[in-house]
Amino acid sequence: MEWTSAAVFVLVLGGTAGVLLRASSWRSRALGRFASEPAAKAVALSPALIWRELVNWIGASVPASPKDVVGLKRRLIRAGFRDPAAIRVFQGARLLLTPVFTAIGALAAWRFELNLLVVPAAAMTGYMAPGQWLLWRIARRRHAIERGLPNVLDLMVVCVESGLGIDQAVLQVAKELHYAHPEICDEFAVMNLELRAGKRRVEALHNLADRSGVDDMRKLVAVLVQTDRFGTSIAQSLRGHADYLRTQARQRAEERAAKLAVKMVFPIFFCVLPSLFVVTVGPVLTRLIRDLLPAIENM
Repeated sequence: MEWTSAAVFVLVLGGTAGVLLRASSWRSRALGRFASEPAAKAVALSPALIWRELVNWIGASVPASPKDVVGLKRRLIRAGFRDPAAIRVFQGARLLLTPVFTAIGALAAWRFELNLLVVPAAAMTGYMAPGQWLLWRIARRRHAIERGLPNVLDLMVVCVESGLGIDQAVLQVAKELHYAHPEICDEFAVMNLELRAGKRRVEALHNLADRSGVDDMRKLVAVLVQTDRFGTSIAQSLRGHADYLRTQARQRAEERAAKLAVKMVFPIFFCVLPSLFVVTVGPVLTRLIRDLLPAIENM
């Protein structure tokens, strides 16, 4: 019971702080869009801006280990954070949340008379929270890329069949589907910038697959590289790959639907059946107790 109370307290506090910071950042961005040009230059203080500057300063004061920078940078890029200051912000958030959660755990242990093991558990939670949030962002971005890739391929087929090259088709897709599938369009925009900077197309395509970290994107890159190498029809290859992705998505949906019956056994057994027994057997038991107990006592 003590551990449950402490965990609920920490989760509610962290969720409330995250919601408040996110709402404040939304308000700041909305005010920035509606502000005029002179007013946009003024810096408005907000909790999100103060938090960002604080974690950035802490991260710059205590830099990350050079061995961890490469892997951390790759994870941040896959999560959609390409700002060079993202590593400092991540490190600052980890270093700041650790003592904050430790103080919260100590306060909860003192206030509710909990076990002292709550304090190191809270410190570990604060240290691991940014990493787990980053993994969640990576998984969500991968899912968005997998979901929007067939539609992107259909538009690329239309662009290629209309006479555009693969580079111009990628640029046109990045412009047209920016609001529908922003994750894929951002990756295509970065690929276009790499091509303009002088990188070879094969290298830019491999960088695209490495940045996204999605298996379907790697397969698409392999198809484009082979098409470019052997000179086959790009439109036909893209159309066939789009059909393959849709078939694979349908098979994954059917697999999840087939697993649903097994997953519903435990909720039905522990949640539905007890209430069903109470509704059906409860009145019978009540009548038996009311009618039989006096008869048994009189005997």
